[in-house]
Amino acid sequence: MAHEGTNQVKQSRIELFMRKYELFEIGDRETIMDMYTRFTHITNELKSLGKTFSTEELVRKILRFLPKTWEAKVRAIQEAKDLKILSLDELIGNLQTYELRRNSQQQEKTKKDCGLALKIMEEDSSELDEEDMAMITRKFKKFFKKTKEGTRKKHLSRFNNTDREQISGCFKCGKMDHTVKNFPQLKEE
Repeated sequence: MAHEGTNQVKQSRIELFMRKYELFEIGDRETIMDMYTRFTHITNELKSLGKTFSTEELVRKILRFLPKTWEAKVRAIQEAKDLKILSLDELIGNLQTYELRRNSQQQEKTKKDCGLALKIMEEDSSELDEEDMAMITRKFKKFFKKTKEGTRKKHLSRFNNTDREQISGCFKCGKMDHTVKNFPQLKEE
């Protein structure tokens, strides 16, 4: 009585854990082992309160709440294995193996996609093929052109408006020693 509580408390705890069981999902960054630990905690609590599940029910539940990205693996397990005799340990081992393989493939893909700059730093530049070198050259030229234009604009912005007019010179005669405002013949007129 001290451990389980009254029937009302026991029923409330069963309902609470059944809700957790029904709404159970794997987290975005959660590993299979972490998920299995949480799942086992919930099922053990329910078992201690008198609610039991068959191994097949638990296996099917785990396969149902795996994310959509695992759909191919779920189908492969459902087709290849007899879910009535599949143990939880065997299922979790199978899922962990798949998770390890998947993580290593993602790491390789990330390493491949890191770009040519890292490739140059990691490898000898003589191992780069002509396409890679051409792409690096194009990107460098584009970057240099943008930087050059930006620098020119920055230098021009240092001068105030009157200085810019003096740099560009007179629009009437083209001389650099005066501006249109100060055009000598305009003053005489």
